[in-house]
Amino acid sequence: MTKSDFSEVKVLLSQPKKIVIIPHKNPDGDAMGSSLGLFKYLKNNGHSPVVLAPTDYPNFLKWLPNNDTVEVFSTKDQDKIDLIANAEVLFFMDFNTLDRVEEIKPFVDKSDAIKIMIDHHQQPDDFPDFLYSDPTICATSQMVYHLFENLGVVDQIDSDIATCLYTGILTDTGSFRFSSTTSTTHRIAADLIDKGAVNYKIHNNIFDGNSMARMKLMGVALSNLVIIEDCKSAYITMTRKELRKNNFKKGDTEGFVNMALSIENVNVAAIFIEDLEGDFVKVSLRSVGSFSVNQLSRDHFNGGGHINAAGGRVDAPIAEVVEIFRKSVGLNKDEIISSND
Repeated sequence: MTKSDFSEVKVLLSQPKKIVIIPHKNPDGDAMGSSLGLFKYLKNNGHSPVVLAPTDYPNFLKWLPNNDTVEVFSTKDQDKIDLIANAEVLFFMDFNTLDRVEEIKPFVDKSDAIKIMIDHHQQPDDFPDFLYSDPTICATSQMVYHLFENLGVVDQIDSDIATCLYTGILTDTGSFRFSSTTSTTHRIAADLIDKGAVNYKIHNNIFDGNSMARMKLMGVALSNLVIIEDCKSAYITMTRKELRKNNFKKGDTEGFVNMALSIENVNVAAIFIEDLEGDFVKVSLRSVGSFSVNQLSRDHFNGGGHINAAGGRVDAPIAEVVEIFRKSVGLNKDEIISSND
């Protein structure tokens, strides 16, 4: 966004509006944190906002302030459809293409609302009226903080907003360890703590309190872990049979790919998970250093994301997806080996 764009958005939001905030499908901590943080700011300023998630999301995010106001979209619920039809402003949070909102997309296409996208993924679509895109920023939640800076309303960040934005930054930076974490990120995190985000409680809510089923799944994941030593790569597989046997619930495998990445001399890691219902495999990729798993995902796994964190899906048996990965890291062997020097 230009300074002129921010000024226009400020004027747009100067009068109460019906606003729908839409995160991506299967929303993560940054998607929900940025959405609920923006929701609370808009609510505090007399607007009528609602967060409309395309799909449900993990229980470990449902403690977030104002989570009880979130609606989950369904084409069978006319009230949810009417939310979009009656909206004057639509915010799109933490995604770069409308394909990421699944069944909501046709209703967005029909909407005459002002459309605003806030996102930090590469190569965003150009459909919104206002596009705030910056792939160099670690989290969309940090971008919401910068939005407030540009609107001149940082002083309006209350403890609920601070908690939501801190959660998004914490989760999308891998607890502040990814290379996208900057000194600016830490200064913002410090300010959010000063404004009421209780950092240790947020960390505990996100990462502790594992269910027995999740712990057993973690054991399965570790037993399935394979290291490709000559490519400094590793991967984990999880079949739907294994998921069902261990009473899988949405979010139970969150962060498992980072266990593979944490191994000494591993620069690229992947996890391949069979979908419980569809005949496809979900892919999550992570890297350290300069090697782009975003490009790897775009080239081989019908996805994308960031340099060090990306995802995708492949309509093929899991064994074939694993073979695609093994071949792709083999082709990029030299770059992967040197990426973290």
